[in-house]
Amino acid sequence: MSNMPAIMNPKLISSSLHQYIDRETASVQSEQLYGDRVVNYLYSAVREKAPTLFKALTSSSISYLVGLWNYDVTFGPASSGVSSFCRKLGINLSECVDSLATFDSPRKVFERKIRYWERRPMDSAASILVSPADSKVLLGSLQTSSQLFLKGKFFDVYELLGQEKALWHQTFQDGDFAIFRLTPDEYHYNHSPVSGVVVDYYEVDGTYHSCNPGPIISVVTPYSKNKRVVTVIDTDVPGGTQAGLVTMIEIVALMIGAIDQCYSEHFYDNPQKMEKGLFVKKGQPKSLYRPGSSTNVLLLQRGRVDFCQDLRLNQRRRDAISRYSLGFGRPAVETAVKVRSTIGQALPSMRDMETHVS
Repeated sequence: MSNMPAIMNPKLISSSLHQYIDRETASVQSEQLYGDRVVNYLYSAVREKAPTLFKALTSSSISYLVGLWNYDVTFGPASSGVSSFCRKLGINLSECVDSLATFDSPRKVFERKIRYWERRPMDSAASILVSPADSKVLLGSLQTSSQLFLKGKFFDVYELLGQEKALWHQTFQDGDFAIFRLTPDEYHYNHSPVSGVVVDYYEVDGTYHSCNPGPIISVVTPYSKNKRVVTVIDTDVPGGTQAGLVTMIEIVALMIGAIDQCYSEHFYDNPQKMEKGLFVKKGQPKSLYRPGSSTNVLLLQRGRVDFCQDLRLNQRRRDAISRYSLGFGRPAVETAVKVRSTIGQALPSMRDMETHVS
């Protein structure tokens, strides 16, 4: 008899625990999902009984207004307010660049800069790929033969990349991917996961669905329906990671007002907009989510990246209750990772291997 998890009704999933693996300790942690009851109500009763209202609530204008209401109320002159707020969310203010006095609203806390060069160490090996964010990661593959096969669960790759991007459809249609889910309390700068040259950059319009695990289960391919920014990076260049073409897709969610592109080669200095021809260095700040929950997706060419074994093994653990596992009927447990931490290693292309052999 199969020991795979049974697929559960989405309404039951929304009331279940959601757990993940802490990478540093390998322990199971229960997540207190931000606004869980409200979000689940929105995606059950409101979506079913008032679809017009649901559509309005997941629009850009309402998402912006809700974000203002949640994030722009001032703490007041005393530092005790911000300290209590950060303590409740588990935010470590000691790693921040700016002083406590500058954080007079939740927005400024969520958009904080950290001393990543000290507090988020990175393997300097050229072939290493790193996490683009403090987040919870799931690995996947679009190959039916892969143990990580999860096609059609989180996104439709053609829709995700934009319907007019035939070249990228062909490039990534049988590739691998990694999904990084950020929660409101986490550091909201994205960093480049690889080194290479930007060969394409564009935006795709869409809605503002929540990235809470409950709605991800209930909405078919939600990530390819939300507004998103797509950056395609060629890493097979001098000084690059040598992992082929890597696409980083930054996806908005409920209460995310914008994604600011602000690449900095050194600390957070002299931020630059993304554009074709720009060389980005692995581990450097690339963009900022203006706050809320949000998601990054990395698309990788088939056979060009070997994901870390601990991430693979964690994903199949059965001692953690994951809403994704319950919804998909197969183990899908996230691992909490830090920005700039190793997620995999580049593999040579078939052409490179043939050249080496000959």
